[in-house]
Amino acid sequence: MAEPGPVHVAAVDLGATSGRVVVAEVGPGGVRLDVVHRFANTPVRLTDGLHWDVVGLFREVVDGLRLAVRSTPDVAGVAVDSWAVDYALLRDGRMVSTPFHYRDSRNAAAVEAVHAAVDPAALYARNGLQHLPFNTVFQLVADGAHLEHADTMLLVPDLIGHWLTGYVGAEVTNASTTGLLDVTNASWDVELATTLGIPAEILAPLTPSGATLGGLLPHVAAELGGHDLAVTTVGSHDTASAIAGTVLGPDDAYVSCGTWGLAGLELERPVLADEARQAGFTNEGGVDGRVRFLHNVMGLWLLSESVRTWEREDGRAIDLPSLLAAAAEVEAPLVFDVDDPRFLPPGDIPARIRAYASEHGLRPPADRVETTRAILESLADAFATTLHRAAELAGRRIHRIQVVGGGALNTLLCQLTADRSGLEVLAGPVEATALGNALVQGRTLGAVSGDLDALRALVGRTLEQKHYRPRPLRSTNPLVARKVF
Repeated sequence: MAEPGPVHVAAVDLGATSGRVVVAEVGPGGVRLDVVHRFANTPVRLTDGLHWDVVGLFREVVDGLRLAVRSTPDVAGVAVDSWAVDYALLRDGRMVSTPFHYRDSRNAAAVEAVHAAVDPAALYARNGLQHLPFNTVFQLVADGAHLEHADTMLLVPDLIGHWLTGYVGAEVTNASTTGLLDVTNASWDVELATTLGIPAEILAPLTPSGATLGGLLPHVAAELGGHDLAVTTVGSHDTASAIAGTVLGPDDAYVSCGTWGLAGLELERPVLADEARQAGFTNEGGVDGRVRFLHNVMGLWLLSESVRTWEREDGRAIDLPSLLAAAAEVEAPLVFDVDDPRFLPPGDIPARIRAYASEHGLRPPADRVETTRAILESLADAFATTLHRAAELAGRRIHRIQVVGGGALNTLLCQLTADRSGLEVLAGPVEATALGNALVQGRTLGAVSGDLDALRALVGRTLEQKHYRPRPLRSTNPLVARKVF
């Protein structure tokens, strides 16, 4: 039997601050990527709060697909991944309201209402999720009266898929981030939804990664010059696709680092011990039924939001490479809790870091260079601490850390993570999410075959990673402490 030939697919990757459309060639020889369209994902503040411009995002997706088929006429398929938890409410296919941004402040009362109805420990036993005040379950309770006007709730990648094809469904890896999926059997927890006053009928039918949704709607195909595409599902939570696009080995941990830093392990079964709940760990769905046991760390949001603050102050762009080079020379930097809730909303992060330091009897950063180093040192410390705890809770030993996503380009962060953990760090791929998206598409379309490990072997054939080894620690710096794995 002849070996299948490569296929070209379009991977749509929507992050919380930017998006991209990538054309990928997937075949037995490996994967090659070409980013054909990049665009900003900028929230909009309306009178009732912070929202996503999902219609604008869809416009960018279609523009990107037009560029994809123009550059590569034999593109055969497309799949969408995005950030988690946020959704649109629909009735008869139309949005009831503009989707809220997870950083909006509306959820505090809903958290109290949910925990009054279901004890946090009992909730964790059902959904296995780290408590985050913006989890979909809290947002839906916060939506209150809007729910009675809706007949469907679609998470962002499912919404884009619906607008491309007309299909209504909920891909399971992203559904696992809602707090309404039973972590033990990967089905909707209808009893929990009913208890919380969430109409179970708005929960769309669950769809696995690797399913075919259909072809493009005629008006969408017309915008692509009559070019039709097979629309399929992948790990539609971007981290599920990112972890699929690594060369993760059995003794490796991962940090998928962008706006958020998701640090953890890939497991066969969830860890539901109450110690895991108290330590803030989540059990989310991965491709091929794997479990992503991880903790959400605030991530490079802290640095990007700080840079935005400084650029507003100066009225000009910040030279980030020079800032990072200077930060590498800082001695004994401040280490702060990056997961403190004060750092979640948009705004003046540097001022909040100074306030945190003052409240905890620590010396605040003196300038922007020290602030930058404090952010990266604190993130590295959080990654090392998180992975140490994950290994302990899962009964695993880890020997390497794979850093993927935009954080893999930050050489100082990668080196500090190696230093803090005492483990080798392998950085890359940067476009791990697009790789994972493309690999699952390629398998669905028959260009490649095998399980997740086989797909990762294809990544290894074409991927170059940068190695960071722990440096000798300076005994004069009492803030640096390696974690023991």
